[in-house]
Amino acid sequence: MSDLVLTPVGRVESVLTDRVTAPRQGDEDALPAWLVFDDRYADALSDVRPGADLLLLTWLDRADRTVQRVRPRGDAARPETGVFSTRSPDRPNPIGLHRVTVRAVDGLRVEVANLEALDGTPILDLKPVLGPHAER
Repeated sequence: MSDLVLTPVGRVESVLTDRVTAPRQGDEDALPAWLVFDDRYADALSDVRPGADLLLLTWLDRADRTVQRVRPRGDAARPETGVFSTRSPDRPNPIGLHRVTVRAVDGLRVEVANLEALDGTPILDLKPVLGPHAER
């Protein structure tokens, strides 16, 4: 296999700083957060509008990349499950997938709802949520 290089396009600005106390999913009381993009990507953001539903891909930089099995939600009463069947941040390649809604756009800053990523998390990409009749 060849080496893979990912270049973050920005970072998350959030009040969330601790994995233990952060919501496990964005729809579990996550407060609004800001996506802050590098100025090289200003043109790529030109069509992002409030109200849009987007898929945000992040690099979960504080994840444990050696983990292959987890107990879902850290619940010791549940059986261990392979991480490819969970949304655990701990996994061989900790790419986060988050469905967010744009609340505001301010230049290179995009405020979003429903993001459980920690402050400083690198942003890899942002994509629109496509419906059955969306332009592709």
